[in-house]
Order: sequence, then structure tokens, then C-alpha cells
Amino acid sequence: MKQLERLLFLQGQRCFFCQQSIPDGEASVEHLVASANGGTNGDDNCVACCKAVNSALGSLSIKEKLRVVLNQRGPFSCPKSRNSNQIDGAALVGPDEERIFAVLADLQKRGSARPRKVGTLQNTISAVFHKKLTEQEVEYLFEALVAKGYVVVDDQKVSYALPQRAG
Repeated sequence: MKQLERLLFLQGQRCFFCQQSIPDGEASVEHLVASANGGTNGDDNCVACCKAVNSALGSLSIKEKLRVVLNQRGPFSCPKSRNSNQIDGAALVGPDEERIFAVLADLQKRGSARPRKVGTLQNTISAVFHKKLTEQEVEYLFEALVAKGYVVVDDQKVSYALPQRAG
């Protein structure tokens, strides 16, 4: 039995975070202590959750992941179940919504320390995905953030109009 199947069985086919049923093809393995932070692949460090949560939590430290959960101020609200793919009231549309959500979550977490130049923001987008995206994918996500109005570019300077954090 594969690890994801085993975790889903142990968790009653439910997300570790929100306890909602996970549709087929939407489940993924989330490392509580991220692999990038030294976490192991053992069942004691892994849980099953939806791909949207996994993408949003990325390689945050366990402390930061707990803060995300606690910031919900009540039952954990899965980003996938928010009124037809919304993040704090702003609709996300298209196949890359999970990636956009992950970038928005990272930018929100940064507060006033967000990148202020186009190149730095593109490097940040790449870092959110552990430098595994192609230049074209990074550029596409950057352009999607601009097109959706979350990022405003003036020459090479960047400013933000991000959705409000929940809570």
C-alpha cells in the first residue's frame, strides 16, 4: 500500500487539517516538518491533505504551519472549499489557482517585507516552489498576479493589492 493510500485510510479518507472528505485525485502528502527543513518521509511526520493546503503550506516551519491553522480562529477552512475557489473573497479561476494561492499566502506572510522589484518578486515566486518551476511558469504566475490585480508594476517597481488574510 502506498503512503498516501495508507494515510488516507488511517485518516478516514479525510483531510488532516479540515476533516473534510478528499475527492479522488485531490489528496497529497503533507510533511509536518517539511523535507526542506529536515523532515522525514515517515508516517509520523506525514499527513494526507488536499493539494491546495499542501501548496499553501509549502516548506513553512512547523511553527509557521501551526500559526496558519490557528489564524483560522475556529475550524480550519480549506482554501479549496472557500466558495468556489476563493481566497478571502477574491475569486481564483483557472488551472493554476493552487499555485497562485501559494504565492499569495507567501506574500501575505511576508507583510511589509515583500519584494519591491520585478526580478526579486520573480525569484520569490520561484522560491515558493523550491526553484522547480521553469522560467516560463514563473513568468506566467507573475503575469497572472498582475492580471488579477494583486501586483501592480510601475517600471520595475512592484506594489501590492493583496486580498485580506482570514481571521
